[in-house]
Amino acid sequence: MDHFRYIDGALHAEGVPLVALADEVGTPAYVYSTATLSRHYQVFREALQAQGPALGRSLIAFAVKANSNLSVLATLGRLGAGADTVSEGEIRRALAAGIPADRIIFSGVGKTDAELAFALETGVRQINVESGPELERLERIAEAVGIRPDIAIRVNPGVGAGGHAKITTGGGGDKFGVPVEEALSLYARAAANGRVRPVGLACHIGSQILDLAPLRDAFGVLADMTRRLRADVHSVRVLDLGGGLGVPYEPGLTPPDPATYAAMVGKAMAGLDVDTVFEPGRLLVANAGVLLARVIHVNVRPDGRRFLVLDAAMNDLMRPALYDAFHPLLPVTDEGRAEGLYDVVGPVCETGDTFARDRLLPELRAGDLVAFKGAGAYGAAMASEYNSRPLVPEVLVDGDRFAVVRPRPDYAAMLERETVAPWLAD
Repeated sequence: MDHFRYIDGALHAEGVPLVALADEVGTPAYVYSTATLSRHYQVFREALQAQGPALGRSLIAFAVKANSNLSVLATLGRLGAGADTVSEGEIRRALAAGIPADRIIFSGVGKTDAELAFALETGVRQINVESGPELERLERIAEAVGIRPDIAIRVNPGVGAGGHAKITTGGGGDKFGVPVEEALSLYARAAANGRVRPVGLACHIGSQILDLAPLRDAFGVLADMTRRLRADVHSVRVLDLGGGLGVPYEPGLTPPDPATYAAMVGKAMAGLDVDTVFEPGRLLVANAGVLLARVIHVNVRPDGRRFLVLDAAMNDLMRPALYDAFHPLLPVTDEGRAEGLYDVVGPVCETGDTFARDRLLPELRAGDLVAFKGAGAYGAAMASEYNSRPLVPEVLVDGDRFAVVRPRPDYAAMLERETVAPWLAD
């Protein structure tokens, strides 16, 4: 469920008409709904609580990479969410948004020494170690600064899943984590060395997962590893189960709902007496955002093919070009027009700047406003200034009020970030 709906024929974000936002902020622009963010978090939290105290006390660490806007992070943080981070920059963003360090998880396959040192000094809740070399570097840094951090070993369970090969992260050929036997060895080694404190295991097998079976299999691997480690007298008190639950981008998609997912997790964790961490990203924010755009013109070819040219482009919403992803496209004003097929494209000088082919849409004309739904995850976070286009702004709506929470830079500001080499200055 989201809070973007037609009221008197005009698409609104909660109580704010998108036409008014386009007039005030311009297009393209991302628009986020506070009510949807809050509802999605609460539904996920309540699904876990329904499984009993063990899952009820879980940390829900929002995957910052999905949407790193400070106001989005602050909204979720005030609801109780933590942050799953993969860089020093994301840790700093979470802290700036008011999420305390003891609710921050530091993941990522390529943490630098400087980032590990920053995480130690900041006092993050847990560092998810992804390889033997990373463990060695972390132990050396931890000993030098006199801090003994809690760590989890990230396991690659050999179970990959996701909506696209590029977002599948748990298969044997993927770069993330270590195989089961190596993870067990690293855990024992870390416990013996005493420079870090191994407290648990972690895994994340992919994103936009529509079938619970791979998740069930991966969690079964973690449960079996927990029993093996405990049999060797190691303490295992945390299992970080990652995220990955899909959302219904396309008509007819029916991803598992949070209640069904939580029931599966409850069965997988039965009898283990562990604290759990979850790292949802798109599940919380995808349907909480739209990308608002305007039609520049319609280019009709002699063969009848119609190109709907928008002022939004692949640099604003990368997912269709990168993953062949589907996003529903709605007219902002619903006037009951006749329908037709369009190729929906942007102004960037690449054929890949295509949002959809042969999309059935109401008749649209130059100047009409449209909204891409499901754009709250991996939209603005992946945006760029390719083709020297100003970075897309972001707007947060709360009831009848709204705020521009990342402004669109003007061209002067874009140019001021660069300098000309001294020998070219004249």
